[in-house]
Amino acid sequence: MRHHLLVISIVLGLCVSAAFAQGGGKAEPNRISLAEGQSSAAVSGTLRNGREMDYVFAAKKGSLVTINNPTKSQFDFRIYNEDHFSEGDFDSSASYSFEVPESGDYLLTIRKKATGTRSARFVLRLTIK
Repeated sequence: MRHHLLVISIVLGLCVSAAFAQGGGKAEPNRISLAEGQSSAAVSGTLRNGREMDYVFAAKKGSLVTINNPTKSQFDFRIYNEDHFSEGDFDSSASYSFEVPESGDYLLTIRKKATGTRSARFVLRLTIK
């Protein structure tokens, strides 16, 4: 009998842990990898108002990174790197460029503005030269 209670307790604990893992926190960011010989890639998805989607990309020091955001009226974005970019304001530009200060990974967060339709599809283009 004690053995059955122990097993039931463990199973319930695992179910609760799995539920919290799915419902809380952010998902792991999607990696943007440029195809061999390519300097750009498009990312797309659908977001609801106030929701965010994270991507991560690698860039080498001195490269020029450009993000094109043709859906700037509905979406904005920000770039983050622990050493060189703070988790500051989102940018609503149609095009944003920066020179990579240090080789490494950079986080691109896309956010649906709380305007217009409750959900919409975005397409952003990342170019690294």
